[in-house]
Amino acid sequence: MTTINFHKYQGTGNDFVMIDNRDDHFNKSDLNQVIALCDRRFGVGADGVILIEEHGSADFEMIFFNPDGSQSLCGNGSRCAVMFANHLGMIQNETTFMAIDGLHQAYIEGGLVHLLMHEVSTYEKIGEDYLIDTGSPHYLKYVDNTESVDPVSEGREIRYSDRFSNDGVNVNFLEKMSDDELKIRTYERGVEGETFSCGTGCTAAALSLGLKTGTEQVKLNAVGGELKVSFKRDGEYFKDIYLIGPAERVFSGQISL
Repeated sequence: MTTINFHKYQGTGNDFVMIDNRDDHFNKSDLNQVIALCDRRFGVGADGVILIEEHGSADFEMIFFNPDGSQSLCGNGSRCAVMFANHLGMIQNETTFMAIDGLHQAYIEGGLVHLLMHEVSTYEKIGEDYLIDTGSPHYLKYVDNTESVDPVSEGREIRYSDRFSNDGVNVNFLEKMSDDELKIRTYERGVEGETFSCGTGCTAAALSLGLKTGTEQVKLNAVGGELKVSFKRDGEYFKDIYLIGPAERVFSGQISL
């Protein structure tokens, strides 16, 4: 049995088990530990596990695992990682860190983490829907009312459709409130259920609204709180994409697995 020290963080209700792994004590190849930590009945309970490690050319490296042990970029997890690295004294208010999709920059201002996402140069329109990859692939479906959507059953239908069944896709249901505001609900692959918020999904949703209305700043009302995304558009090309929102430590503890 192994005893693991952890911190629990959340960003607009998207919650993570954070582990300081600078001494490399956590066995990254033991995915059963990841699955056990995320279990909401027998573990800590989370939408993912994040390890913070040293990196040769960046302030730190963030290693993110979904609850099923798979890996991807996580926008809200990245914002929580920035706050955790700040808590550990690894960074001050500005940082460059490594994630699964490469280097990212971020800064903390007014209690909010501003995360610079990678540029997006391609997207696909599928009928009235969009497919946009913002570090993780997102299927964006506009609906009349997000409250009337069952994101699990309807999201699962798209996620496990013939096109997406092998690699999976996140599914976001969007309600247009105005030309620069959306309500959003998210079905996440890896979690295989609804999450209260999804950073890469909010980013993709904001870009889709930009395609519709021409706006370059979007307010997103997720189940777990409010996020903002700002960006610049040059034709079909998006750059200077910032995901902006809070990231907070909930509690710390130990668990034996």
